[in-house]
This record gives sequence, C-alpha cells and structure tokens, in this order.
Amino acid sequence: MKRNRRISAVAVLALATLVTGTGAGFAATATPVATHAFDAAPATATAPTPSFQGTLPAPTGPYAAGEDVIHLTDASRPDPWVPSSGPRQLTVTMVYPAVPGTGTPAPYMTLAEAAGAIQHRKLPASSGVTPQNLSSVTTHAFDGARPQRGRYPLVVLSPAYEDPRMTLTSLATDLAGHGYVVALVGHTYEDSGETLANGQTPPCAICDDPARLDLDSVAASRALDVSFVIDRLTHGNTAWRLAHLIDKHEIGMAGHSLGGAAAATTMIADPRVRAGVNMDGTFHPAPMPGQINRPFLMLGAAVNHAPGGDDYTVWEQSWAALGGYKKWLTVAGADHFSFSDLDLLLEEAGFPTPPLSPERGVVITREYVTAFFDRTLKGIHSPLLDGPSPNNPEVVFQP
Repeated sequence: MKRNRRISAVAVLALATLVTGTGAGFAATATPVATHAFDAAPATATAPTPSFQGTLPAPTGPYAAGEDVIHLTDASRPDPWVPSSGPRQLTVTMVYPAVPGTGTPAPYMTLAEAAGAIQHRKLPASSGVTPQNLSSVTTHAFDGARPQRGRYPLVVLSPAYEDPRMTLTSLATDLAGHGYVVALVGHTYEDSGETLANGQTPPCAICDDPARLDLDSVAASRALDVSFVIDRLTHGNTAWRLAHLIDKHEIGMAGHSLGGAAAATTMIADPRVRAGVNMDGTFHPAPMPGQINRPFLMLGAAVNHAPGGDDYTVWEQSWAALGGYKKWLTVAGADHFSFSDLDLLLEEAGFPTPPLSPERGVVITREYVTAFFDRTLKGIHSPLLDGPSPNNPEVVFQP
C-alpha cells in the first residue's frame, strides 16, 4: 500500500464500508490503490457500535444553514459515463445563510443514497449502519429555512471520487454560517449514488476498474459539471429559487481529493472562479505556469504532502506553477479523510481513527478554508493565514 495511505487497514476498511468505499483514496494519487489491500484487516478489529447515530458539528458562524436540493439537466451534453442515459443530469445541494429557528431538519442523504452507499461496499447488517440511520445523520442544516437578507459569495464544493456530495456537508454548513452560498455538486455515476430528479439513484459506472481510469478526464468532466452549475445559478432563468442571494462576481471552489483536482481544472477553464482550494488531492493534471494566476490554497495531510510524502513532488510542481496569492498547508496526524465528514462518521460508528482526532480535522478544515475565502472573496484579512498559530499546532506552512 502506498505511503500516502498510511491508515491502518482496519480503519480504511471500516471507512470504506461505512459510507463510500475506497475511491476517495484513489483520487489522491496518480496510481489507485487496489481494493484487495483491505483484506489485511486483522481479526481483532474494533467492532462497530450496535446502532450507528451520526452527528455532524453545528455551524460556527452567526447564521444558521438553510438547505435546498435542486436537479439540473445539461441538454447540451450527453452523460460522459453512460451516454445511453441521455443528457448529463446533476443533483446539487444548495446551502445558504439562514435565519436561526426556521425550516425543518434536513436529512443527510436520501434513503436510496444511503442504501447505495451501504451496498457499494457490502456492509453487513451486523454493523448497525442502516439506510435509515445513515440518511438521518444530524446535519444542522434546515430544509426551507428563511434566508438572511443580502448577497453572498458562491462556493462550489466537489467531493472525492466515489464519495457522494454530502460527505462535505460539515464544511458546507459552516461556510453558510459565515455568509456564503454553497453549491454541493453530486457527480452522477462517479460515486455510490445520487438521487436524480426522476427518483432514480444510479450506482457508480466508473468504479469497477479504477487502475485503468483516466483521472485527468474525470477532473475535466467535473469542470464541465461545475461551469454548468454556475451558469444555471447565475444567468437567465436561474434554477434555484434563492439565486438572488448569490453575488455572481465572487465565486470560489473547493474540492476534496479528485474534487480538489477538479477545482484547479475548473479555474483553468472558467475565469469566473476567482479562488480555489485543493484538499488532499493530486492534481490531474498538474497546472502549467500561467494557467492559474488567481488565489489557490493547497491543504493536505502531512503524510501525503509534506517533504517525503508520496504526493509531495506533484504538489511542489503545482505550487511552482501557481501565479497568484497562494498557501500550502499540511496537517500533522491527518489522513486522507480528515478533510471531509468521513473520519467523524467513522469514529461515531466505533471504528479506529487517525492520530488527528476527527473533530480537529473538521475544525481545521473549516477554519482555514473559510479564512481563505474570506480573504480572497470578501477582502477580509485573517491572521490565520499569516503563519503558524499556537491554536493550530498541527498546521505547518510549506514550503
């Protein structure tokens, strides 16, 4: 197993079967990790809790998080993975600054999405994780919540390969709490299932042979997804009832793993995206000098992206090519999943976790991503980005 997968086989297996599978790890390296590596899990692995009850942390900003789910169809583009399905269909979760105490609690995912996640890794009933309790993870987002007045920057979030969009919910709700509209994009046929407008939840169409998958092509396809979403949110007869909340001149994008690669690819293709964040993902491909001259944050696990890490060379090359305001931060003790909801859900299901506590992973991800967008989209200076902080000793500024 590659060094940038320095998570115990038990933890990876637990995580894979809990929510999404091994694909989140695939996207962090140019060479995917074979799934048979998980067979090394020892018989003494910690047993999961009898009944899983997941809770994500509440937003830390002054606003509550409202939520809407919208469905989009790009009539100009056939689906890249299943052309026979017709035009590209996307499901997008919109999270926005809301008035506290309004709306009803939003589910983490649909029952069909939860069932797809469980089936994707053949999670046994003895685990205690069911479609019902996985779909009902507490998100602190509220369906139909009354929006705060005003206009807010738009941040598009793209998850890891094989991970459905909701695995970045804790980041999305916190950004909304700090005054951002967030579009959490589900990339159809690239994960365990996204429920579409017709009620169907198709499984992954490109997950069977990741070693042969052209990740550059997947990142390029995601860039087309994101540009289409931006179009539908900011132009003409918009696809979302609250599109008036969006300041269409202030748009950023962040992604985890392959989603982070897609953030860079999208910025190269779409000048509307003014700032980008790659959370623990290899660049597919690495940007060339002159392609990205806007702000970019590289935030990753030290085991992968500090000197000596398996992905260090690619990040070093990408760093040299970036021409705008930029930061390269590594987090000691983190693993690949520390930058999403997954380690926290893993812990709550009773499985082993990395040296960095899942709670700290969520806090660090939220604080630094928000500080970066505050500076680049709102013009608000944050000393957090100036250098090492005694409150965040795990975070090291590179190079």
